Amino acid sequence: MMGKKMEKEILNRTRIAAVRFTTAEYAALERRFKATACRQMSEYLRNCLLHKPVTVRHRDTSLDEFMLEYIRLRKELTALGNNFNQSVKKLYGIKQIPEFRQWILSTAAQRERLLYQVEQIQEMTWKITEKWLQS
Repeated sequence: MMGKKMEKEILNRTRIAAVRFTTAEYAALERRFKATACRQMSEYLRNCLLHKPVTVRHRDTSLDEFMLEYIRLRKELTALGNNFNQSVKKLYGIKQIPEFRQWILSTAAQRERLLYQVEQIQEMTWKITEKWLQS
């Protein structure tokens, strides 16, 4: 227990080095920092200045664009599925009209297929999203 406290005291940072940047320089620095796994700018700067390794995250911009479009389409498909589901439920209320019975049964089967496909897309989306977030 004592060893950990001593270690924390040693890591206590008391010295400050101030550096001034132009707006453009700071923007470039911030872009580089955001591409790393460092949680704070100070951590990034310390690592750079002290020649420690900096983990840089590489992102595939085409994959990022694909994911944004894919997420939008998934949301739209989910909304369409929900609307379809509500329509079918309302149709069940007018089941007593003979002309609608066959149509309602056919629509119910389509509804089940649609909901199954939406569920499959959602599962795939979660898998892809988890992989994407790890890259």
